[in-house]
Amino acid sequence: MKKSYLSRWIRPCSAAAMLLATSGAVQAAGGYFILGYGPLAHQSAGTATATGLDAFSGATNPGKLSAVGDRHDLGLVVFSPYRRVQREGSGTDYDFDSVSANSAFFLPEAGIARRINEEFSWGLSLYGNGGLNTSYEDTNGVAGSNFNPGRCGNQESNFLFGCGNVGIDISQVIIAPTLSWQFSPRHSFGVAPLLGYQQFKAYGLQAFEGVSQDANAVSNRGYDRAFGAGVRVGWYAQMNPWLSLGASYSSRVFFERLEKYRGLLAGDGRFDIPANFSVGLSVKPLEKWEVAVDVQHIEFGKIRALGNGGLNSLQDPANSPLGGRNGSGFNWRDQTNYRIALIHQATPQITLRAGFAYGRQPQRDRTANSVTFNMLAPNPTRNATVGMTYKWNGGNDFHFAYGRYIEADYSGPSASAGLGVGGIETITPHVDSFWLGWSKRI
Repeated sequence: MKKSYLSRWIRPCSAAAMLLATSGAVQAAGGYFILGYGPLAHQSAGTATATGLDAFSGATNPGKLSAVGDRHDLGLVVFSPYRRVQREGSGTDYDFDSVSANSAFFLPEAGIARRINEEFSWGLSLYGNGGLNTSYEDTNGVAGSNFNPGRCGNQESNFLFGCGNVGIDISQVIIAPTLSWQFSPRHSFGVAPLLGYQQFKAYGLQAFEGVSQDANAVSNRGYDRAFGAGVRVGWYAQMNPWLSLGASYSSRVFFERLEKYRGLLAGDGRFDIPANFSVGLSVKPLEKWEVAVDVQHIEFGKIRALGNGGLNSLQDPANSPLGGRNGSGFNWRDQTNYRIALIHQATPQITLRAGFAYGRQPQRDRTANSVTFNMLAPNPTRNATVGMTYKWNGGNDFHFAYGRYIEADYSGPSASAGLGVGGIETITPHVDSFWLGWSKRI
């Protein structure tokens, strides 16, 4: 995909995207996708395919837009993550215990929905699509112990054998204009082009330059930026007053190459957003009560930078150099996530929501092929949320949600065994998240 062509179409939106892309993000059940989008999904652990009628239909299920009406939604997500990595039992100076320095991120969101007539509605969603952001500042305290003295001189080693702080920062932002068609009284179909922007940087990875297809495009190059495009389609049905159904599919979002890191990211510097789809239902078994369930599948394994094994370039740099088609990645597989939400209309003004989400670790296993590189991208597997919406005068709603990405250790042998280090590496992540928002029903 040529930069000149994409930039001509997407660049007018880049100013708004820049605001979001600088905010960083978090990992959870859902790989590196944010758990939910918009005020109602954040309260419901991301359950949104057949419930949650807000202006973020373009981020969840475009078919829902026909049932939303006219409204604005604004919100701010605040993440407070904890990411700890350890290497133990190597019997060398390269054992580590380090906590990522990044501990607070802010992610704004916005959506608008409007009815055109009885059949058609349009909307616009602006949201962050997750991200990976870690920065480990500890060293082993031994001068000259790094594995690339030509680049690092006599500096001490970080936990990935380079020098200085070690980490990655990738942020992805989507602008989703949406059109929905209510083609029968109960059914609607929607489509949302996905216009993407991402920025990426990596640092402290100097030790891997020797196994790369381009040693000058591996680490410490600052931010590189790229534009991309894809599409999401969705169907929504209000079968009767107590049952709603939904289904949504998002294509792969194809991005331009990140040229500064074509020697690091498998596929010559590509980092696309994987295709994903979801199905959901919402049941109202009693007056003032609703239960909603979602199942989502994300094709992480189809993205080479995510799906390739971590040992590929270390074991066979001649045929699988870092950054090449078969170069090292995070060894992620496709992931299926399960979500459930309980909603209660406590009073005419107050709606309470709670949700739970589970998705198995995206890493394929707990071997040296997976663990070491994933210290840069830890993933909790379970999330629980609670929240409320308060209806104020004049169609104004105020929202609050709290979420806990529950701690779960992930450990296995180090990929550095062939370098004479070895040991067992452990990743311990957990996250607190808060969502504050305002909606205007028109």
